[in-house]
Amino acid sequence: MAVIEKPIQLEPYNLLRAALALFKKSPNDLTEAELQQAKTQALNEFRIESRVLNTPEASAVIITEQELQQAYQEIQGRYNDEEAFFSDLKKNQLTQDSLQASLHRQCKVNTVLELVASRAPSISDADIGIYYHLHAEQFNRPEQREVCHIFISINPDYAENTHEAALTRAQELADKLRKKPHKFADLALRHSECPTALQGGVLGTVPRGTLYPELDEVLFKLKPGEVSDVVKSEIGFHVLLCKSIQKAETLSLAKAAPKIRQLMDDRARRTCQRAWLAGLATFESEESKS
Repeated sequence: MAVIEKPIQLEPYNLLRAALALFKKSPNDLTEAELQQAKTQALNEFRIESRVLNTPEASAVIITEQELQQAYQEIQGRYNDEEAFFSDLKKNQLTQDSLQASLHRQCKVNTVLELVASRAPSISDADIGIYYHLHAEQFNRPEQREVCHIFISINPDYAENTHEAALTRAQELADKLRKKPHKFADLALRHSECPTALQGGVLGTVPRGTLYPELDEVLFKLKPGEVSDVVKSEIGFHVLLCKSIQKAETLSLAKAAPKIRQLMDDRARRTCQRAWLAGLATFESEESKS
């Protein structure tokens, strides 16, 4: 005889989590379509959590008061004061007690899933070596250059930014800086029209293809410490400083191994969890038919 499943009551905390995960908004701020989507996800998550909590693994898990309070304080700490915290709880149909009950449930589910993940097979050195050779392109680092710039825009509405005036200003700066490149940050702060002026014109360390093509072409011909001539892009004039060069390299297996191990370990743990959860769903389905 088939078992008739009782309707699951939607938990406010699960709905809040789903709304934040999907839309980065609380349920009260969602459109009707968004709310329905959040409710569907919240119910699915609640069903999965219920399956997890009905397992033998869950019966052996104890959540301490310290763990619960740590989870509670982590959430409360996101607010400026207690008044805002409790106001938000009320808005989301939660109380201090119901939040703690939901957090206890979440902590227990997370602990069970961590326990299941710990059953994943360990990653061997041979596994790492195979991954490294099958994904060699991931360990090729292109040449990168640390670059600063001074930017002068072209705007015919302003006398100092007409094409001719802007070019003249940029050329004067380039001439000065080729003689005294150590003055770059100071002149960038005083003359550059880019927000990076506040950081001395620093654009960062970039590979080919990051900047405008015109800038790219010039930058990757400069020597470390060299200042460019004026370069025109579609937005205006630039003076570039190549601060340093990081040559292209291929990471050795020894250097890449820790990152590969972490990647493969995380993947194995997730696979183990998914297989276990799928088994719970299959068992539940067969039970309902008997």
